Amino acid sequence: QVQLVESGGGLVQPGGSLRLSCKPSGSIFSVGAWGWYRQAPGNPREYVTDITSEGRTKYADSVKGRFIISRDNAKNTVYLQMNTLEPEDTAVYYCKAQIFRTRADSVGNRYLEVWGQGTLVTVSS
Repeated sequence: QVQLVESGGGLVQPGGSLRLSCKPSGSIFSVGAWGWYRQAPGNPREYVTDITSEGRTKYADSVKGRFIISRDNAKNTVYLQMNTLEPEDTAVYYCKAQIFRTRADSVGNRYLEVWGQGTLVTVSS
């Protein structure tokens, strides 16, 4: 069973920065698209950003210009650089990945959609 392991969350002051990372545990062939989502207390989970296998990125308006998503295909890892953080960014952040377990799965575009367990980001003075 493939799982995603996130790290990098924590407490930061307004205006500060954090970098989250996410990678699969266990052996896989590759990752297609990656995404980051977040859920603030009392709110539904919302989209933050995603990056395709070709490196194309999209962002929610609320984070555009402050957050940067990137990926390291050799390490099967995705990063979320969060700058100029605001109290409104406080949430549990989740990564999501399209996992290709084997080369045959990749050729056939058969992937598992896997979510991370979430990492808490708190922006407060």
